[in-house]
Amino acid sequence: MDMKHDKHPVKPRTDNEKQAVVNRLKRIEGQVRGIQKMVEEDRYCVDILVQISAINAALKKVGFSVAERHTKHCVSDAVLSGNGEEAIEELMEVMKHFSK
Repeated sequence: MDMKHDKHPVKPRTDNEKQAVVNRLKRIEGQVRGIQKMVEEDRYCVDILVQISAINAALKKVGFSVAERHTKHCVSDAVLSGNGEEAIEELMEVMKHFSK
C-alpha cells in the first residue's frame, strides 16, 4: 500500500494536543539518553532491559493516542464522505506494524 506522507489531519491538532504529544516524546527522548548512559556506565543488563521495555510501552501509548485521534477525525470523516474503505485499509495497515 502506498502511504501518502503529504496528508494532513482533517481537523488540525490543537496546540494543547500537539504539546501533549511533544511532551511525551521529549520524556521518551530523555529515557533513551538515560539508557545510553546506563550502557556507558556498564550497568546491569536486566536494568537496561527494564528501561527499554518502559520506552517501548511509552512509544506504543503515544502511537495509540495518535491512532485514536486519527480514527476519530480522519477515518470518521472519510467514512462519512464515502471514502471509508481506503481510510480503514490504511489504518489497518499501519496498526499491523504496531502489533509486531
